[in-house]
Amino acid sequence: MKAKTTDKIATFVICFFALFIVALLVGLLGFILARGVSHISFDFLTSAPQTLRAGGGIGPQLFNSVFLLILTLIITIPIGWGAGIYMAQYAKPGKITDFIRLVVEVLSSFPSIVIGLFGLLLIVNTFNFGFSLLSGALALAVFNLPLMVRTTEQAFRAVPKEQKEAGLALGLSKWKIITSILLPAALPSLITGTILAAGRIFGEAAALLFTAGMSTPPLDFTDWNPLHARSPINPMRPAETLAVHIWKVNSEGIAPDSRDIAAGASAVLVLLVLAFNLIARWFGRVVYRRLTAAKRMD
Repeated sequence: MKAKTTDKIATFVICFFALFIVALLVGLLGFILARGVSHISFDFLTSAPQTLRAGGGIGPQLFNSVFLLILTLIITIPIGWGAGIYMAQYAKPGKITDFIRLVVEVLSSFPSIVIGLFGLLLIVNTFNFGFSLLSGALALAVFNLPLMVRTTEQAFRAVPKEQKEAGLALGLSKWKIITSILLPAALPSLITGTILAAGRIFGEAAALLFTAGMSTPPLDFTDWNPLHARSPINPMRPAETLAVHIWKVNSEGIAPDSRDIAAGASAVLVLLVLAFNLIARWFGRVVYRRLTAAKRMD
């Protein structure tokens, strides 16, 4: 077969699969949104769920999902970025480094239900944190750390060596090179890794069943003292997230409109992930332009 023919066939196959993936994604999002958007209203987003009566909302579950995301990222980002920077810039090649990399890859392949059981035994029972937002955040941090470490390491390794060598030629310390040269250049990839982790946090349900719980106490949104039991920002209270609520309504819901609630909650979850994705990319682009010379080159 001629080289030009082979090239055309390969290009067609690659384009076909790329368009297939895009069509699959658009079809999936369209199906979820078409079923659920009509059920979204201000009352649906702010009111509490109903067990027996129709007309329940997802207000506490929506707040819990966002608050759990913040708690988990507060734990995951410093540890994940720190470990990734260590693996990329400080760890010397050898058996120990290879072993650490192997442990990270094995940990990333663990099913979320196993992470949930680990969290139940260690965090909930041994550390006596109980079913709480903090227990859920710690379990999700364990779940997401391998992804964050790998993306951070790859982001720093992808920065051209010439940039690091230029910093060394200027007499900069290693830490100064990391914070002033490598970190701004790696920032877009770090933002991408954070977005991927956030998507997993929003959509995770199995691990949270055993750590954050399947119920939410009545919340008082006028009380913002984190030590009070009914405060929304109390990290030691149980919390049912949006993903857990969707699973619960679909499997155990006895309200007359449970299917509508599940459809509406699914649409809200998808829109939440899309909104976070867009906001994080916009924020990352702004920070990148401020930290680098990209703005001056436009």
